[in-house]
Amino acid sequence: MKDSPPITVSLSTSSVYPDSTAAGFEAAARLGYDAVEVMVGIDEPSTDIDAVRALSEEHGIAVGSVHAPCLLLTQRIWGLEPWGKLHRSAEMALELGAEIVVVHPPFRWQRDYARGFVEGVAELEAQYEGIDFAVENMYPWRSGKREFQAYAPGWDPIPQDYAHVTLDLSHTATAQADPIAMARELGPRLRHIHLADGTGTGKDEHLVPGRGTQPCADFLEELAGTGFDGQVVVEISTRKAADAEARENDLLEALAYARLHAVALPS
Repeated sequence: MKDSPPITVSLSTSSVYPDSTAAGFEAAARLGYDAVEVMVGIDEPSTDIDAVRALSEEHGIAVGSVHAPCLLLTQRIWGLEPWGKLHRSAEMALELGAEIVVVHPPFRWQRDYARGFVEGVAELEAQYEGIDFAVENMYPWRSGKREFQAYAPGWDPIPQDYAHVTLDLSHTATAQADPIAMARELGPRLRHIHLADGTGTGKDEHLVPGRGTQPCADFLEELAGTGFDGQVVVEISTRKAADAEARENDLLEALAYARLHAVALPS
């Protein structure tokens, strides 16, 4: 059996938040990441195709994916109409040569959007040839013993008829779900990975992989063994890093972890 090509390891610009999109590109290029995932958010350059293209060219690093503005914090980015946000994300991806648009399922209170979401995503994929809309797994919201289902048609993409899925290992920790079992059930629908870790609390922690309870190493090794040809994106939180050096060390550690484990073991 021929060796599979190395899995691409990208850096999400959210990993340097609250620093800028520009800082994310600079760090990704300097530290040796293969590409960048642009988190479209409150940092104005992230919303501007020309500004993102200029950053990509300045630092000599490709944009591999675009994360649509789906967070509560970004509800007003590119207007209030949710489908418009996905169209603009697809246009950015096409202009920049990215293959993936990452999208979260709707919040339950976005009733009209949620009602036609599965079908609407399929229509977008048909409209934007060459762009995969990879719907991300989320998690129930918990407070003490209470649990609230915040997403519709649901936080778990497995039962839904999505052609492509993003699997986030911080979210599986928060949902107390098994990422390896989810990956196996998704099969070829698994297109994109957000690599992080968590401890299974009610918080979405986005720890450096290896610092939580998720089976990140086993997950990556199995992924490589299946011949996965999507992208692994480091999406960690460095907000609590003591200083710039500590943040850089976290980014380096996450990259080294991905490179070490995203390799098929000999049979």
